[in-house]
Amino acid sequence: MYESCDDYLLMLSGIQHIAFCERQWALIHLEQQWIENVLTVEGHHMHDHVDDPFAYESRGNLLVLRSVPLATRRLGLSGRADVVELYRSEKEIPDCTISFDSEKGWWIVVPVEYKRGKPKPDECDEVQLCAQNYALEETYNIHISKGYLYYGETRHRHEIFFSDALRQKTKELALRMHELYDMGMTPAPIPKPRCKSCSLFNLCLPGIKTTYPDVSSYIERNLDIP
Repeated sequence: MYESCDDYLLMLSGIQHIAFCERQWALIHLEQQWIENVLTVEGHHMHDHVDDPFAYESRGNLLVLRSVPLATRRLGLSGRADVVELYRSEKEIPDCTISFDSEKGWWIVVPVEYKRGKPKPDECDEVQLCAQNYALEETYNIHISKGYLYYGETRHRHEIFFSDALRQKTKELALRMHELYDMGMTPAPIPKPRCKSCSLFNLCLPGIKTTYPDVSSYIERNLDIP
């Protein structure tokens, strides 16, 4: 979709913001506004432990890569994966395994995203992991069936399967990000109970009125992303 537009790649992590709230995404990524609260500070502290691009671990049949650069031109996003785990395969599996420069054999790729809190009732975290998956699949020309979300509060990882429905939702959110970016538009606020936990609560200004565009035709035109 964005084959020749490197400068047009938006922040991959923003897909979690737009899944949570379109206005939050626009305030951060269009208006460059951000306020730290206890939740974001705790999140940064957790990522400090995994965001080391020089860290590389070999544990027998498992390789652990940290802070891996990612880009997907199909979705027009770029960023980093907290962790990418590579599991040794007994044999090459077409479209599913890769070779690794410093290690022998074939490896199955699994993305892992770290979160500070606990599992959420929505798909905000899942779509971020799925966007990372798109980038890894595009980079290595493979199919990845699952990844993991690790939560610091519960200290437990959850297996996430990249279903057709989750992939579709991820594509739609990426398209919406690009539409809002092209228009330079900050959507009007839609107050919800979860607004109280948002770090931008005091900047949101719920009295502002903004008209939403009709995005159905835009999405229909672009949902042919493989």
